[in-house]
Amino acid sequence: MLPPTMVQRLDRMLGRAGRPAGLPLERLLAAKLALPSVAAVLGMIYLRSAPSAVSIMTFAAVLLVLFFLPELMLHSRAQKRSEQIGLELPDTLDQMMIAVEAGLGFDQAMQRAAGNGKGPLAEELVRTLQDMSVGRSRRGAYTDLAERTGAPDLRRFIRAVIQADKYGVAVADTLRTQAAEMRLKRRQRAEEKAMQIPVKVIFPLMLCILPVLFIVLMGPAAMDIMAAFSG
Repeated sequence: MLPPTMVQRLDRMLGRAGRPAGLPLERLLAAKLALPSVAAVLGMIYLRSAPSAVSIMTFAAVLLVLFFLPELMLHSRAQKRSEQIGLELPDTLDQMMIAVEAGLGFDQAMQRAAGNGKGPLAEELVRTLQDMSVGRSRRGAYTDLAERTGAPDLRRFIRAVIQADKYGVAVADTLRTQAAEMRLKRRQRAEEKAMQIPVKVIFPLMLCILPVLFIVLMGPAAMDIMAAFSG
């Protein structure tokens, strides 16, 4: 019942979210159709008893949110997964660099790093190795890896590996350079988040702490003024 392009987009988003075990594509499509349908039936029953412009607008907004709720959930999960991959990437590249310098090939180094890891990056590396084992070309498997995860740092690394393989650059040098760059980016992101903390804290401070502080400081004076006027 959904357009093929929408189904393909949901499948791509599901892949970037890691394809959770309890959420296959069929269940996601069913939820995308069922949620707004049930809400539409309940909303029509309610609107028949109390129709108004505000109710109709609220009903339309709820239907719209429910229809796109699966995409919102997948986008949030995929974003967190992409960030996790970015955090794991520098250490993984260090492991691969050590393995390559010890004499292993790039694919063997990737296999060892994937075996030592437990996060989403290790899962994606295992899948990439499986794709190559069934006949997928190395470049195609790497491109699929970058597209499947959507992680910017991983895409940058894949491009560097493809270029190194094309022009005959030493893989160990590429891994060392990329690991250093990724580690620098990770530190810069951590510093940026630390600088954003005061801005994020100021609003809870104004809404929660300052009113209480105002009551504590001004309360006794207000009580004295009220007592003076009443006396």
